[in-house]
Amino acid sequence: MRVAQQPRLLTAALLSALGALWCGCAPSDGGVATTTASSPSEAAALARPSAAPDNAVEHAPPAPAAEALGGDASAETDPAPLKSADDDALNPADALAFVPDVAEISRPAIVADENNWPLFRGDSFSSGVAQSTLPDQPELLWKFPVEDGAFETAPAIADGVVYAADADAVLYALDLATGEKRWQFAGSLGFTASPSVHGGRVYIGDLDGKFYCVDARTGDKIWEVASEAEIDSGANFYKDRVLFGSQDATLYCLSAATGELVWKFTIEDQIRCTPTIVENRCFLAGCDGKLHIVDLDKGEAVDAVEIESPTGTTPAVRGNRVYFGTHAGAFFCIDWKAAKVVWTYQAEPSPAEYRSSAAVNDAYVVVGDRGRRLFALNPQDGSKIWEFLSKRNIDGSPVIVGDRAFIGTGDGRVAAFSLKSGDEVWSYEAGGGFIGSPAVAAGRLVIASDDGFVYCFGKK
Repeated sequence: MRVAQQPRLLTAALLSALGALWCGCAPSDGGVATTTASSPSEAAALARPSAAPDNAVEHAPPAPAAEALGGDASAETDPAPLKSADDDALNPADALAFVPDVAEISRPAIVADENNWPLFRGDSFSSGVAQSTLPDQPELLWKFPVEDGAFETAPAIADGVVYAADADAVLYALDLATGEKRWQFAGSLGFTASPSVHGGRVYIGDLDGKFYCVDARTGDKIWEVASEAEIDSGANFYKDRVLFGSQDATLYCLSAATGELVWKFTIEDQIRCTPTIVENRCFLAGCDGKLHIVDLDKGEAVDAVEIESPTGTTPAVRGNRVYFGTHAGAFFCIDWKAAKVVWTYQAEPSPAEYRSSAAVNDAYVVVGDRGRRLFALNPQDGSKIWEFLSKRNIDGSPVIVGDRAFIGTGDGRVAAFSLKSGDEVWSYEAGGGFIGSPAVAAGRLVIASDDGFVYCFGKK
């Protein structure tokens, strides 16, 4: 339904401060909590964000794969700390040596093809656009219950299997066709990061700061490492490496095979977003109020753009533009080649915090906010095309499927909207609310609710 806009309730500055509380960061200085190492070996295990220069990067020499993947790799032992060698601090004068043309970056390295949705937002560009189709009126095919459970994450779909991670730190592998459980894997503390699947393995971090690599077929742990704080970030991939962010203000780049640290990149505050990857560039929207662009080969900063507010949303890339919202209620479009803001959008008269990550195609940017609104914006100029008002906040992220956008809402509905008109064209009343987002592949939409159900919709 179309709605009249509400009176302004919060200023952008207050929204930024409230968002900073969610990020756990202070908007005034963007600092992070400091801790003291109890021993030199502990200090060497992970460089503290507070002790590192801004945008510092540390590199580690590669370890032999055979040692890291040996017989003890999956044993139930304490996770290996991420060891790193000292390296020079980042030289801010380092310049971007080469920026590919838009035509050369038209296809993500990791794709959401017709049968797979392997990452949080589908592909390495974090586009939120599905290649699969869905019926006009999807029907419930199955639902998988977890007693006293709750899901806050997006499922992944790969090779006919759904991977869903719950708030009790259990990762489930479910048959996409039937919903039957194939295996489950227990982490240390709750999962608020979505699972990522690549090369026959599932990668996920938990709220205990541990990051796991699990065999996608069996659920056996292959390796495990520890960061210094909670992990909300999903994983993404570059060459033979896996990347994720942590609330310890660090982007980690590891060997996907062994878990050995390749390099780490530190900002001034927490990283909650999933890293977005285009060619050899990584994009991070940080709680330090900046969009960071990182060279993936060197682990060094290419550029940073001020966004004046914390954010934990995952940036979506289309061509040379990056799209994301902030806690202050501003939605940004940034030219990442020029490192300049192209346009910003703020809802009038009452901007609200964004926790939803955008879905972007050539004609539409679709995103929700905590003012209960779902927007469609013009990706070229940021003008509003339509707006829909939900009954509760929209923290989940939409997925574009053909000429529709699908999303789960806080009031317990899964709904589809016409991209052209904004009209609701399908919905399902689930009961429990949705913080997580849909995954779409093989003619099916899978989404998990905060009252412990995984739902699968498609054609019977």
